[in-house]
Amino acid sequence: MLILLTLLSSVLLLLTLAPLSHCRYWWVRVWDFPRVQLLSIAVLLAVASSYYEFDSTLWVTCLQVITLGCAAYQLFWIYPYTPLARKQVEDAQPEWSGTTLKIMVSNVLTPNRHADKLLALVEQEKPDVLVAVETDQWWEDQLRPLEQHYPWVIRCPQDNLYGMHVYSRIAVRDAKIQYLVDKTIPSAHLLLVTQEGLEVSLHCLHPMPPSPTESDDSIDRDAELVMVGKSVEQREIPVIVTGDMNDVAWSRSTRLFLKVSGLLDPRRGRGMFSTFHASYPFLRWPLDHVFHSKAFVLKDLRRLPSIGSDHYPFYVELLYHPQQGAQQRKLSRTDDDEKLAKDVLNQVAGDEHHVHRPGE
Repeated sequence: MLILLTLLSSVLLLLTLAPLSHCRYWWVRVWDFPRVQLLSIAVLLAVASSYYEFDSTLWVTCLQVITLGCAAYQLFWIYPYTPLARKQVEDAQPEWSGTTLKIMVSNVLTPNRHADKLLALVEQEKPDVLVAVETDQWWEDQLRPLEQHYPWVIRCPQDNLYGMHVYSRIAVRDAKIQYLVDKTIPSAHLLLVTQEGLEVSLHCLHPMPPSPTESDDSIDRDAELVMVGKSVEQREIPVIVTGDMNDVAWSRSTRLFLKVSGLLDPRRGRGMFSTFHASYPFLRWPLDHVFHSKAFVLKDLRRLPSIGSDHYPFYVELLYHPQQGAQQRKLSRTDDDEKLAKDVLNQVAGDEHHVHRPGE
């Protein structure tokens, strides 16, 4: 038993330390994802080593130090996404008035044939904007009834699991589909203009994840996030960036995105709202996101019911209230963050000026 605990603790230590490196190969970056799971395993191993009586108490103590150290390190990363942490985005109060925006993002899973579930969910929630990814021509045809109530539509059907459609009740201006780092991976960039005259720059992303079946490394995904992040940083109008980022909320690359963009994550201080994988509760983490500028505060944040996809839909309702929003704190940025962002862009010869800035 002691040999087994030693082996498992050694593997746990290796998987915990691996993401510390700047290596971007998928078999390293993938361990950014299951931090909750690794934390649970670390605690179980620490308890197991205490439960049994062994001859070598010093060795058992060493195992406990290793496992509890791993648990503490994993907790450090996920703690901001628990209700114990401070909220980054303020809760909207009933007396605050202003323009609201309801955003729903849904990775539909291309082979999924339950379009009726998504249509019913849209009818129930009535978002102002629906961002659907992994949509092909079949999905476009099935979602056509939405166009009765969502007259502004951006269509980009694809058969490679990276199609994208945006449906909006709000007027859309200056919309553009771009392929920022890969000619097969689209992103949508558009200007929302509300009836009150509020202009919001909306950017919808679905970068390729690091995985053995898609990309050998995380360079393209990280570069797309940095490009968009640096592009929206100096915008004078409010900004929302949303989509299936194929990256967890607590990863180094998402933190870098938040730092260079100055955007906020409404999950911080509220919970993880894990959206993937819908079929495996133990293998679940937050991949679908809505980030926004300080001009917004939060009215509602929910993970919605399953539509038959491997992702749950994600729903956010924001209130435009720049007076209260100005008090919110974005993540601080250092010179090292700037250097890292520059290094990421250099690897793909990317530039933030390549990103369409709607309304300019």
